[in-house]
Amino acid sequence: MGRLFGTDGVRGKAGRAPLDPPTIRRLGAALARVMGRGSGPVRFLSGRDTRESGAWIERELAAGVGSQGGTLLSAGVIPTPAIAYLTPRMGCTAGVVISASHNPFEDNGIKVFSGTGAKFTETLEADVESIMADQPDVASGSSDAVEERDCRSEYLDHLLRILPPGAAHRGMRVAIDCANGATTTVAPRLFDALGFDVHGIGCEPDGRNINLGCGSTAPDLLARTVTDRGCRLGIAYDGDGDRAIFVDAAGRVVDGDAVLLLCAKQMKAEGRLHGNAVVATVMSNIGLELALGEAGITTVRCPVGDKYVMDEMLRRGLSLGGEQSGHVIFSDYLFTGDGLATSLHVLRTMAATGRELGDLASELTRYPQVLLNVRVDRRVDLASVPPVAAVLSSVESRLAGHGRLLVRYSGTEPLLRVMLEGRDEGDIRRWGQEIVDAVTRHVR
Repeated sequence: MGRLFGTDGVRGKAGRAPLDPPTIRRLGAALARVMGRGSGPVRFLSGRDTRESGAWIERELAAGVGSQGGTLLSAGVIPTPAIAYLTPRMGCTAGVVISASHNPFEDNGIKVFSGTGAKFTETLEADVESIMADQPDVASGSSDAVEERDCRSEYLDHLLRILPPGAAHRGMRVAIDCANGATTTVAPRLFDALGFDVHGIGCEPDGRNINLGCGSTAPDLLARTVTDRGCRLGIAYDGDGDRAIFVDAAGRVVDGDAVLLLCAKQMKAEGRLHGNAVVATVMSNIGLELALGEAGITTVRCPVGDKYVMDEMLRRGLSLGGEQSGHVIFSDYLFTGDGLATSLHVLRTMAATGRELGDLASELTRYPQVLLNVRVDRRVDLASVPPVAAVLSSVESRLAGHGRLLVRYSGTEPLLRVMLEGRDEGDIRRWGQEIVDAVTRHVR
């Protein structure tokens, strides 16, 4: 079989390979075998978002786990980070989440966490794929519902510790958009418990409306709600609750880059920014790196994907990292993105500084970005092509200290991607075209 795991677990259309019942059962069996090596029967904790396919996928997965003598306990509809948090605390061998995050309802996916609550490593993914390539189909298990337990209170208690007692938030009017997804079961309850005046949207899931015109990838409705109702801010989650995008009181979107900046500066002030550095991906704007530098904070770059952010944070012992898309990791609380934890850290910063979100976010100056694609017939090391290498070196020298150049081959298409950031859009567009022209002449 081909590669099963992508950058964030197994993804596809529900009912079609690799998310058809036989493949899901085989996946469950392979996971049980890999996680149970030398330790006897395994125990999985599962959670899911609100997609109509979630329950049957969970049953098929449980059948596969059961075929190897293991068990699967369901926490029901609950955010992805809750499973990462609860898995080790409930003594489970591994955790699984059935969700396709911000995708439409027809899609679904299966992501796996180890017994420590960390995302599955690529080594373990390869072990699972190897077993699945050789093992026969697993007979269908019982159609009875999987045993389910309400574990939300323990997860909520963990979140409540983020916002210090007495923070100036009681009665504060906020809007939350739960994307008709997994946070519908916990977010309203959390904000009510903290004493906020909450207006919720995207809180009526029907199995098919997850992310439909709402949530972190469609913040326009939230922006209108915030301005119409006079809210101090708005928060939009994605379908599985591991990311958050914000809207300030004026209806302006505040993304993950701005959140990283404002949280990093506050954590440094509180003595909680381990290593005095922040992990950001190659897609974060150069404005973030420059603003952090002005605050005496180092930026560490890594590939796109929250698992790469987590790996870099673990390797360097850092406490903050994230992506422009709203995945933010606070390692003192959890080693995966958590939209609710991110929300409370932003509110904590507002309370500690006495400043509004829009004011805090304004400290990030975004530099213009240009992205150009060149179709190529072959992939060569551009440094080995002197005319191209010369242009790249020239452009990098022009950007030095005030911009950024990223040149990479696409992982899925015959394209070379050229991304530039700098102070003047006209300049960086011309410089990008110089690179495109050189590649066209000397590589294609």
